[in-house]
Amino acid sequence: MTTPAVGHPDLWPAPVATAPVDRTVSLPGSKSLTNRALVLAALADGPSVVRRALRSRDTTLMARALTALGAVVDTSGDDWAVTPLAAGSPVSTTIDCGLAGTVMRFVPPVAGLVAGTVAFDGDSHMRNRPVGEVLAALTALGVRIDDGGRGSLPFTVAGEGRVPGGTVVIDASASSQFVSALLLAGARYDHGVDVRHDGKPIPSLPHIEMTIAMLRDRGVSVDDADANRWAVAPGPIAAHDEAIEPDLSNAAPFLALAAVSGGAVTVRDWPDATTQAGDALRDLLAQMGCAVERVPEGLRVTGPAGGVRDLRGIDADLHDVGELAPAVAALCALASTPSHLRGIAHIRGHETDRLAALATELSALGADVDEHPDGLTLRPAPLHGGVFHTYADHRMAHAGVIVGAAVPGVLVEDVATTSKTFPDFPGVWAALL
Repeated sequence: MTTPAVGHPDLWPAPVATAPVDRTVSLPGSKSLTNRALVLAALADGPSVVRRALRSRDTTLMARALTALGAVVDTSGDDWAVTPLAAGSPVSTTIDCGLAGTVMRFVPPVAGLVAGTVAFDGDSHMRNRPVGEVLAALTALGVRIDDGGRGSLPFTVAGEGRVPGGTVVIDASASSQFVSALLLAGARYDHGVDVRHDGKPIPSLPHIEMTIAMLRDRGVSVDDADANRWAVAPGPIAAHDEAIEPDLSNAAPFLALAAVSGGAVTVRDWPDATTQAGDALRDLLAQMGCAVERVPEGLRVTGPAGGVRDLRGIDADLHDVGELAPAVAALCALASTPSHLRGIAHIRGHETDRLAALATELSALGADVDEHPDGLTLRPAPLHGGVFHTYADHRMAHAGVIVGAAVPGVLVEDVATTSKTFPDFPGVWAALL
């Protein structure tokens, strides 16, 4: 593993690909799948196992949160055994959300099912991330919430052991997690939950599809026949052992390494069918001039022979796959033709304002970038080394190492933030180069 620059303990010299890379990598499990599986296991009608669970800060925070509510999540092995909570159990506890949007949004609907007061807070930046729609919806469904009228952390859920449920109208245009949060717990509400969206198009729809598929795997009836409406019928959530797929969004920097080096990278165990947004990398990288093929080991991406000299820019609507935007933007900054990335205004509300952060950090390295309300325009420009700040955002760190693989002298600040979804990412990345 490359060591930090002397005198700059938080600056990590990004390794440069001096020759085409030819590597095969295994990725940790999906955070999105792991945290949904944990919530559903905690609400199930019997014990279950989450196999090959991702062990990261976000998933550990979720396991601790559900345990605090009365479930038992044994994280001692690679497969996590979960004993569900008993609805109505007396609880008085505090939940640390850290920087995990899934904990902040998915756990309050569960907290309504216990009897007692549950306080929520997290890292300072989490107080800027939107959650008000979830809290307002829970209030309408019969849960007592005290957020001081802020619609943000910190807040308190006063559970009564049961939630009436019913129909609720929300504006989920800021995050698909608003819908998933209500659907995951909805079957345990007296009247289920009927969620109706009223607002601009919802971003990251594949994540709602992921939630629905996982509910149906556990015998829950979900009606999604009408656009912008999802109805979960009341009833048990069957215990179900879930095998977690590799995190395909975490594949982005590794497959990008093939693109910028003119080499080839294979990601093991790429699923044949998936609801993960990261599966869109196959089409995006093909548009940029890469060869994409399925091989017995998984998915193999071969970059253009000339590396970044032959890498093409793209015009892409990333509305449904916004989590890929930082990695794609980094590739576009290196491409030989202009790019326009759009439909991603909602990523301003992620771990940081990703559009502003990408425009700032790529520009600081010489990129020609225009920031728009819902996207970025990038034009070819010679890049140079410098500090790439990450804003405690793992996806920003991915963007930094991608640029650094092609441009000498890039120092990625706080690369350890990648532990949010990928333990020891710096060591794995450096070993490839």
